[in-house]
Amino acid sequence: MTLGIVTNLAIFVGLIAFLYHMQNKHYSFTKRVFAGLGLGIAFGAALQIFYGSGSEVIKTSIEYFDIVGVGYVRLLQMIIIPLVMVSIISAILKLNGGTSLGKISSLTLGVLIVTTMIAACVGILMAQLFGLTAEGLTSGAAEMARAKSLESTLSNVEAMSFAKLMIEFIPANPFLDMTGARRTSTIAVVIFSIFIGLSATGIAKKKPEIFAQFESFIKVAQTIVMRMVTLVLRLTPFGVLALMTKVISGSNYTDIVNLANFVFASYAALILMFIIHLALVAMVGINPLRHLKKIIPVLAFAFTSRTSAGSIPMNVQTQEKCLGIPSGIANFAASFGSTIGQNGCAGIYPAMLAVMIAPTVGINPMDIGFLCTLVAIITVSSFGVAGIGGGATFAALIVLSAMDMPVALAGLLISIEPLIDMGRTALNVSGSITAGTITSKVMGETDMTIFNSDGVVNLDGEESAA
Repeated sequence: MTLGIVTNLAIFVGLIAFLYHMQNKHYSFTKRVFAGLGLGIAFGAALQIFYGSGSEVIKTSIEYFDIVGVGYVRLLQMIIIPLVMVSIISAILKLNGGTSLGKISSLTLGVLIVTTMIAACVGILMAQLFGLTAEGLTSGAAEMARAKSLESTLSNVEAMSFAKLMIEFIPANPFLDMTGARRTSTIAVVIFSIFIGLSATGIAKKKPEIFAQFESFIKVAQTIVMRMVTLVLRLTPFGVLALMTKVISGSNYTDIVNLANFVFASYAALILMFIIHLALVAMVGINPLRHLKKIIPVLAFAFTSRTSAGSIPMNVQTQEKCLGIPSGIANFAASFGSTIGQNGCAGIYPAMLAVMIAPTVGINPMDIGFLCTLVAIITVSSFGVAGIGGGATFAALIVLSAMDMPVALAGLLISIEPLIDMGRTALNVSGSITAGTITSKVMGETDMTIFNSDGVVNLDGEESAA
């Protein structure tokens, strides 16, 4: 281990110690998250300036930073399945069966699908406004390797029809899905949990003693799981520090400059879609600025971690503790939103790619027939996009192959993929929160006392004044 690596690790440990000091001084959760974000940006930029892009010292240092960053994301993934299971079962028991279940699921899915359609239109609009095209783009070794990888993956994607994808949601082996082994595991666990909840309520009158015992067991399990969630979420500032340091120090800024137009167009589309989310929540009577203030911490985590699925625990806590959304609706929205209707990965990104690639195969990207077909395909293909790294690529492959377009051209954007993916993931999470917010408000379930509270409910279990 060289002196440079040792020095980097010493600085990193010092930054962690500073964040721990902030925690001991009872700084709010939001302040600590943004402190970790700012320190990660500054430290990552300093490493880039001092060692240069592609430095072996940076690469080795990142391997050690990953112990904190990737380790934190894995802890979040660890608690997703237990959290989703106990929360949804508990919610159904409180609903006393499936009376409101159909409304909750249909409203949630409806919002996710409609916002994905809007996101696709936004992506098309920005691609045209910025004049994006794949013509003239050059590729290096990394881009060529990426293109070959995409073409080899295409055969598996083409074999997955919409009907087969719907079948994948059905859990043949729920215990396998509890390991997260499949792309659709989270939704499969949701469906399994619904069956458990409905089965339990079905015996409530016939066997009240057994039902009472089961209900008590679920309450105990939920209490323990929520405590586990709290313990993991307290590590968020440290995870954000490590993840942001990795992104900034490992980026190639020359490639980013060369593809700056696509980066600007992507973030213009993402920002516009964020504004649309706020407009939608305002339409159901929710103060959009207060809503934005309360969801910023979870968006910051999604931005740095680049995992919608890993954001589920914090997403649920944000909806419950900050927005006043009931546990059942919060879990439905967060779980479905991590796999279905991702506005950033499954909406904006494939739309922009298709519009860029269309001229290279002699298609007019402004042809009405082409645009209608594109939006329809994007909407359908948004089902089952995994909420982990690579979900956007999977969605793009489905759309491009369905439109008979060359998928290899998507590999030209590999160098800026991490930078764009951060914003896409934050938008995905915002979309799921928007679905939960609208569903809860339309059903009259939102606790406006919590939402309008001047206090800030910290996600690590502490409370402080705003």
